[in-house]
Amino acid sequence: MALPDEAATVALARRLAPVLQDGGVVFLHGELGAGKTTFARALLRALDVGERVKSPTYTLLERYKVGTRDAFHLDLYRIADAGELEWLGLDELDAPDALVLIEWPERGRGALPPPDLEVALEHAGRGRNVRLTALSARSVHWLAALDGRVADPSQ
Repeated sequence: MALPDEAATVALARRLAPVLQDGGVVFLHGELGAGKTTFARALLRALDVGERVKSPTYTLLERYKVGTRDAFHLDLYRIADAGELEWLGLDELDAPDALVLIEWPERGRGALPPPDLEVALEHAGRGRNVRLTALSARSVHWLAALDGRVADPSQ
């Protein structure tokens, strides 16, 4: 799906936010500057996070409240090895009602909960392309509710 500008990326995140209110794990893939943080920030704001949504580039992990639930935003760009994540206390990411947004998830392979949804962003001229891939039964329902395109991982 084409996202011609940042406003389109924000609009997609806002459309997805309501279906993620009950939690889930979302892996955000893409090169530097592809829009991962913009997407995560817009999604969290759409879920009425009542505080400033910061980029976790240097802190690695930011925690927010979405109603009574926890939301976590991780940016693993600076991680060289998944073993470095031990001290972050990632056990809380497994809570079934937590929302977990992870940028650069490939750098935490083996230490992260399995994703429900993958959001792959790539540069396309001045805009971006995005591919949403459902990886669990609940994310198939999320994307159906979005009326978006589901990339079937079995194909």
